[in-house]
Amino acid sequence: MPMLRLSISTHGQGFYEFTDQACEFLGDSGPEEGVMSVFVRHTSCSLLIQENADPSVQADLKAFFRRLVPPTTDPQMNWITHRDEGPDDMPAHIKAALLPVSLSIPFAGKRLLLGTWQGIYLFEHRDSPHRREVILHV
Repeated sequence: MPMLRLSISTHGQGFYEFTDQACEFLGDSGPEEGVMSVFVRHTSCSLLIQENADPSVQADLKAFFRRLVPPTTDPQMNWITHRDEGPDDMPAHIKAALLPVSLSIPFAGKRLLLGTWQGIYLFEHRDSPHRREVILHV
């Protein structure tokens, strides 16, 4: 079965779309129909299928999760004990525990069956740049 290790460079918290790379991989792979699994190999980022037409959706989601799980410098987060890697580290782990780290996307005719406005995103939860590895498997 075909597999691809996709490297995504991030430059801080936010959404990094890789729908085009997933579609390209699917077009190059063997089967006409099936399911593509997508998995991120990290504990401080997530995967999402989300709207890719209006960037304000991503801005609002990012703001929502920052309000839901603020950095450890926020007084309401004084209960956090894991602080060795900076004020964004444990909140990133919490967000990754709340959101998916794997996705299953059906395809037919070598095309992902995503909706018109859906895109596939890595949701980076850390402030610093990172190189993230995402596995695509058909």
